[in-house]
Amino acid sequence: MEINKEEIINQIEKAKKDSQSAFNFLLDYYWNDVYGFQLKRVNNEYEAEDITIETFSKAFDKIASYDKKYVFGTWLITISKNIQIDKSRKKKLSVYWHSMNTSEEHVKKIPDDAPTPEDRLITKQNLTELLQFIKQLKPHYQDVINLRYFQEMSYIEISNKLGESLNNVKVRLLRARKLLAEIINQNHKD
Repeated sequence: MEINKEEIINQIEKAKKDSQSAFNFLLDYYWNDVYGFQLKRVNNEYEAEDITIETFSKAFDKIASYDKKYVFGTWLITISKNIQIDKSRKKKLSVYWHSMNTSEEHVKKIPDDAPTPEDRLITKQNLTELLQFIKQLKPHYQDVINLRYFQEMSYIEISNKLGESLNNVKVRLLRARKLLAEIINQNHKD
Protein backbone atom coordinates (compact mmCIF):
# COMPACT_ATOMS: atom_id res chain seq x y z
CA MET A 1 0.00 0.00 0.00
CA GLU A 2 1.44 3.33 -1.07
CA ILE A 3 1.14 5.99 1.61
CA ASN A 4 0.92 9.55 0.34
CA LYS A 5 2.01 12.80 1.95
CA GLU A 6 -1.58 13.78 2.82
CA GLU A 7 -2.07 10.55 4.80
CA ILE A 8 1.09 11.20 6.80
CA ILE A 9 0.00 14.79 7.54
CA ASN A 10 -3.43 13.48 8.54
CA GLN A 11 -1.85 10.95 10.94
CA ILE A 12 0.40 13.65 12.43
CA GLU A 13 -2.64 15.84 13.08
CA LYS A 14 -4.41 12.90 14.75
CA ALA A 15 -1.30 12.24 16.86
CA LYS A 16 -1.36 15.88 17.96
CA LYS A 17 -4.83 15.09 19.33
CA ASP A 18 -3.36 12.10 21.22
CA SER A 19 -4.64 9.35 18.90
CA GLN A 20 -2.95 6.07 19.85
CA SER A 21 -3.59 4.61 16.38
CA ALA A 22 -1.86 7.63 14.82
CA PHE A 23 1.17 7.15 17.08
CA ASN A 24 1.19 3.50 16.05
CA PHE A 25 0.96 4.42 12.36
CA LEU A 26 3.85 6.90 12.63
CA LEU A 27 5.98 4.44 14.57
CA ASP A 28 5.28 1.68 12.03
CA TYR A 29 5.96 3.94 9.07
CA TYR A 30 9.17 5.59 10.34
CA TRP A 31 10.67 2.95 12.66
CA ASN A 32 12.95 1.34 10.05
CA ASP A 33 14.24 4.71 8.82
CA VAL A 34 15.22 5.92 12.29
CA TYR A 35 16.50 2.53 13.47
CA GLY A 36 18.53 2.01 10.27
CA PHE A 37 20.00 5.50 10.60
CA GLN A 38 21.09 4.80 14.18
CA LEU A 39 22.37 1.31 13.42
CA LYS A 40 24.75 2.81 10.86
CA ARG A 41 25.90 5.45 13.37
CA VAL A 42 26.39 3.34 16.51
CA ASN A 43 26.92 -0.11 14.96
CA ASN A 44 25.17 -1.77 17.91
CA GLU A 45 21.63 -3.18 17.63
CA TYR A 46 20.74 -2.74 21.30
CA GLU A 47 21.98 0.86 21.45
CA ALA A 48 20.33 1.70 18.10
CA GLU A 49 17.02 0.29 19.33
CA ASP A 50 17.28 2.21 22.60
CA ILE A 51 18.00 5.49 20.81
CA THR A 52 15.18 4.84 18.33
CA ILE A 53 12.67 4.23 21.13
CA GLU A 54 13.88 7.37 22.90
CA THR A 55 13.53 9.26 19.60
CA PHE A 56 9.89 8.27 19.17
CA SER A 57 9.17 8.90 22.83
CA LYS A 58 10.61 12.41 22.60
CA ALA A 59 8.94 13.08 19.24
CA PHE A 60 5.55 11.93 20.50
CA ASP A 61 5.94 14.05 23.64
CA LYS A 62 6.78 17.10 21.52
CA ILE A 63 4.54 16.38 18.52
CA ALA A 64 2.45 19.50 19.19
CA SER A 65 5.55 21.57 18.37
CA TYR A 66 6.08 19.86 14.99
CA ASP A 67 5.84 22.36 12.11
CA LYS A 68 4.43 20.76 8.95
CA LYS A 69 6.59 22.93 6.69
CA TYR A 70 9.37 20.43 7.56
CA VAL A 71 9.45 16.80 6.45
CA PHE A 72 8.36 14.64 9.42
CA GLY A 73 10.97 11.95 8.71
CA THR A 74 13.74 14.55 8.69
CA TRP A 75 12.42 15.95 11.98
CA LEU A 76 12.59 12.46 13.53
CA ILE A 77 16.11 11.84 12.20
CA THR A 78 17.25 15.19 13.63
CA ILE A 79 15.84 14.28 17.06
CA SER A 80 17.49 10.88 16.81
CA LYS A 81 20.84 12.35 15.79
CA ASN A 82 20.77 14.80 18.70
CA ILE A 83 19.96 12.04 21.20
CA GLN A 84 22.83 9.92 19.88
CA ILE A 85 25.27 12.85 20.00
CA ASP A 86 24.26 13.62 23.60
CA LYS A 87 24.73 9.99 24.60
CA SER A 88 28.13 9.84 22.90
CA ARG A 89 29.30 13.03 24.60
CA LYS A 90 28.22 11.76 28.00
CA LYS A 91 29.96 8.44 27.38
CA LYS A 92 33.19 10.11 26.20
CA LEU A 93 33.14 12.56 29.10
CA SER A 94 32.68 9.72 31.56
CA VAL A 95 35.55 7.68 30.05
CA TYR A 96 37.79 10.77 29.95
CA TRP A 97 37.01 11.73 33.53
CA HIS A 98 37.66 8.22 34.81
CA SER A 99 40.91 7.91 32.88
CA MET A 100 42.15 11.25 34.25
CA ASN A 101 41.43 10.26 37.84
CA THR A 102 43.01 6.84 38.17
CA SER A 103 46.28 7.62 39.93
CA GLU A 104 47.32 5.09 42.59
CA GLU A 105 46.60 7.61 45.34
CA HIS A 106 43.16 8.27 43.90
CA VAL A 107 42.41 4.55 43.65
CA LYS A 108 43.23 4.16 47.35
CA LYS A 109 40.73 6.92 48.17
CA ILE A 110 37.83 5.24 46.37
CA PRO A 111 35.23 4.54 49.03
CA ASP A 112 33.58 1.18 49.49
CA ASP A 113 30.26 1.72 47.77
CA ALA A 114 28.71 -1.59 48.74
CA PRO A 115 25.17 -0.82 49.87
CA THR A 116 24.75 -0.29 53.58
CA PRO A 117 21.73 -1.74 55.39
CA GLU A 118 20.17 1.73 55.16
CA ASP A 119 20.76 1.84 51.39
CA ARG A 120 19.10 -1.55 50.97
CA LEU A 121 16.10 -0.38 53.00
CA ILE A 122 15.78 2.80 50.91
CA THR A 123 16.00 0.80 47.67
CA LYS A 124 13.37 -1.62 48.93
CA GLN A 125 11.09 1.29 49.86
CA ASN A 126 11.64 2.90 46.44
CA LEU A 127 10.79 -0.39 44.72
CA THR A 128 7.62 -0.68 46.82
CA GLU A 129 6.67 2.89 45.88
CA LEU A 130 7.42 2.22 42.20
CA LEU A 131 5.24 -0.90 42.25
CA GLN A 132 2.41 1.16 43.76
CA PHE A 133 2.75 3.67 40.92
CA ILE A 134 2.78 0.89 38.31
CA LYS A 135 -0.47 -0.47 39.78
CA GLN A 136 -2.11 2.88 38.92
CA LEU A 137 -1.60 2.16 35.21
CA LYS A 138 -4.17 0.32 33.11
CA PRO A 139 -3.53 -3.47 33.12
CA HIS A 140 -2.19 -3.62 29.55
CA TYR A 141 0.42 -0.98 30.46
CA GLN A 142 1.29 -2.84 33.66
CA ASP A 143 1.88 -5.98 31.60
CA VAL A 144 4.46 -4.47 29.25
CA ILE A 145 6.30 -2.70 32.10
CA ASN A 146 6.43 -5.98 34.03
CA LEU A 147 7.60 -8.05 31.06
CA ARG A 148 10.23 -5.55 29.92
CA TYR A 149 11.72 -4.30 33.19
CA PHE A 150 11.03 -6.98 35.78
CA GLN A 151 11.14 -10.12 33.63
CA GLU A 152 13.73 -8.50 31.31
CA MET A 153 12.15 -9.80 28.12
CA SER A 154 13.16 -8.46 24.72
CA TYR A 155 10.60 -6.65 22.59
CA ILE A 156 10.29 -9.72 20.36
CA GLU A 157 9.68 -11.99 23.38
CA ILE A 158 6.99 -9.61 24.66
CA SER A 159 5.45 -9.50 21.19
CA ASN A 160 5.30 -13.31 21.07
CA LYS A 161 3.97 -13.63 24.62
CA LEU A 162 1.20 -11.06 24.08
CA GLY A 163 0.45 -12.15 20.50
CA GLU A 164 0.83 -8.58 19.24
CA SER A 165 2.96 -6.95 16.60
CA LEU A 166 6.41 -5.75 17.59
CA ASN A 167 5.48 -2.13 16.86
CA ASN A 168 2.34 -2.33 19.00
CA VAL A 169 4.49 -3.52 21.89
CA LYS A 170 6.92 -0.64 21.34
CA VAL A 171 4.18 1.98 21.22
CA ARG A 172 2.51 0.52 24.30
CA LEU A 173 5.79 0.52 26.19
CA LEU A 174 6.47 4.12 25.17
CA ARG A 175 3.04 5.15 26.34
CA ALA A 176 3.35 3.15 29.58
CA ARG A 177 6.68 4.79 30.39
CA LYS A 178 5.26 8.25 29.70
CA LEU A 179 2.19 7.65 31.86
CA LEU A 180 4.31 6.17 34.65
CA ALA A 181 6.61 9.21 34.58
CA GLU A 182 3.58 11.48 34.86
CA ILE A 183 2.26 9.52 37.87
CA ILE A 184 5.66 9.67 39.57
CA ASN A 185 5.99 13.41 38.91
CA GLN A 186 2.49 14.09 40.24
CA ASN A 187 3.17 12.13 43.41
CA HIS A 188 6.52 13.82 44.04
CA LYS A 189 5.19 17.37 43.61
CA ASP A 190 3.37 17.21 46.93
